[in-house]
Amino acid sequence: MARQSTRSTDSKKMNSELFTLTYGALVTQLCKDYENDEEVNKQLDKMGYNIGVRLIEDFLARSSVGRCQDFRETADVIAKVAFKMYLGITPSVTNWSPAGDEFSLILESNPLVDFVELPDNHSNLVYSNLLCGVLRGALEMVQMAVEVRFAQDTLRGDNVTEIRMKFIKRIEENLPAGDE
Repeated sequence: MARQSTRSTDSKKMNSELFTLTYGALVTQLCKDYENDEEVNKQLDKMGYNIGVRLIEDFLARSSVGRCQDFRETADVIAKVAFKMYLGITPSVTNWSPAGDEFSLILESNPLVDFVELPDNHSNLVYSNLLCGVLRGALEMVQMAVEVRFAQDTLRGDNVTEIRMKFIKRIEENLPAGDE
């Protein structure tokens, strides 16, 4: 029995490392294909958005999480359920704005940046920008428009990775005429 649980742990670690290395190869190729970091950041966000739009269905089916009542509950679900489910980490939710429409996700460790060092000529690259797009795309599918950006990044010498999320508005569902 102990041998099987060790294999399961080794398999998860191997999958995680394979994902990290594959993501690194993707970012490297984007850096070669595009002339500047800003364009690479846009492409990573766009790819993440497309992933988030599709990933939300899987998340809702696998997590059995119901509709969140407010932005605070949404923040907790993102941190405690979604990040744990897909990246194996649980960021802390902190730095709420007084209006309650903005918060930070603090990642003590970011699995996307294992084995990564940013070259000096890519100082404007937001290496994990894919995550911002995933969050934005997934939340848009549940009628929440949000702004997502990196405020701090361990790849840039910060102590932690901080993703800042701001609620913009609730998106009204546009039903086709006659479907009301």
